[in-house]
Amino acid sequence: MSEVLTPTLTAKDFATDQEVRWCPGCGDYSILAQVQRIMPGLGIPKENIVFISGIGCSSRFPYYMNTYGMHSIHGRATAIASGLKAARPELSVWIVSGDGDSLSIGGNHTIHLLRRNLDVNLLVFNNQIYGLTKGQYSPTSEENKITKSTPFGSIDHPFNPAALALGADATFVARTMDRDPKHMQAMLLRTNAHKGASFLEIYQNCNIFNDGAFEVFTEKSSKPNETLFLEQGKPLIFGAENNKGLRLDGFKPQVVTIGEGYSVDDLWVHDERDIYKAQILTRIFDDPSIEGHLPRPFGVFYETDRPCYEEMMKLQLEDAIARKAPDLNALLRGKETWTVQ
Repeated sequence: MSEVLTPTLTAKDFATDQEVRWCPGCGDYSILAQVQRIMPGLGIPKENIVFISGIGCSSRFPYYMNTYGMHSIHGRATAIASGLKAARPELSVWIVSGDGDSLSIGGNHTIHLLRRNLDVNLLVFNNQIYGLTKGQYSPTSEENKITKSTPFGSIDHPFNPAALALGADATFVARTMDRDPKHMQAMLLRTNAHKGASFLEIYQNCNIFNDGAFEVFTEKSSKPNETLFLEQGKPLIFGAENNKGLRLDGFKPQVVTIGEGYSVDDLWVHDERDIYKAQILTRIFDDPSIEGHLPRPFGVFYETDRPCYEEMMKLQLEDAIARKAPDLNALLRGKETWTVQ
């Protein structure tokens, strides 16, 4: 009997014949390219991969991925993905959403997906604006943001997506950016490898309605001093000359210069399993007045192990069936019944 050979896939095998219809220069193009590049290396058959999106510019993603997929309804991609994963736990489920889709109308579904810990991958494209509806402020827009819906400036305090995910007890929280392809690929691979609900925030430039929102983190001239790339077990070092570092003064992060009273041994060493330090890291950008002007962290903030929802549901059903044949009448009555005299 001849051996059946599995064809070697490439990024092109994950691209469809659909015309990619985003504005020229949109950061979504880069995200799509990186997702397609990492797919062949996952070793997952295309028929077992599903991309589910809600509504927004990012939500056109399933059209461009040569896998199964669904362009669903506003804010409900996480709910639909939850149902799919519960019914078909063997599938690799990816959710593509924007900051408006997943943190505004879909905010409730997002936090419950994370706390339940279904084994899915949630990619949140954060451009701090509503792009599809032409430039209204979003849940992540900065205060005093002037848009078509806030002509005098937004008075809303913005969401911090990574901190929100930690607050919802996500078991994996990370951040990357559209203009750093290598880092994004690494974070996508980590997202896929995690067993549980993975939350990956991606800074994505909307060059039409919010151009340059993250320019300070992506431009070569400013990136070294404004970004901090987290690596497990390594000290937090940054700067154009790699001579800046972060240390903790109690619970307060502090920027120091290596060689000026401090050595590498004095620096904060990153530990992805430390929930308390992860919360400090996600909060670095809430207060720009902190002395030393802290850089914005990118990488894996936190990862932990917790049973997945779909696995616990399967065990519960198996246990119920093993103990007793299901009785529909008893189930409907439940334990709360009364006898009326």
